[in-house]
Amino acid sequence: QVQLVESGGGLVQAGGSLRLACAASGRTFSWLDVGWFRQAPGKEREFVAGIRWIAGRTSSGDSVKGRVTISRDNALNTAYLQLNNLKPEDTAVYYCAARPSSTAWESRKYDYWGQGTQVTVSS
Repeated sequence: QVQLVESGGGLVQAGGSLRLACAASGRTFSWLDVGWFRQAPGKEREFVAGIRWIAGRTSSGDSVKGRVTISRDNALNTAYLQLNNLKPEDTAVYYCAARPSSTAWESRKYDYWGQGTQVTVSS
């Protein structure tokens, strides 16, 4: 089992930045892929970014491409999501997720989920 706890959400003005953190426990973190998703009220959950267990392979969703950076520190069992040039449409609950690194990279299936952290962007 893996436990994930997100932090770093909050209220920010449009154009601002936030860095979200995802602290993991319960299983060797370095063997896991980590992903970030978000869900706004009335909308489906959306993939934001993912990082392979050996950092160096990353991907991001089309709606945030060029504005987000995903990274990880395996020694700290923590992954990060840097959000820049935030827009009101980025307002959502952001979730951290993890999966075994054996999962196909293109898959959006994740096995473990955190409780989420709220990001609100004011115009």
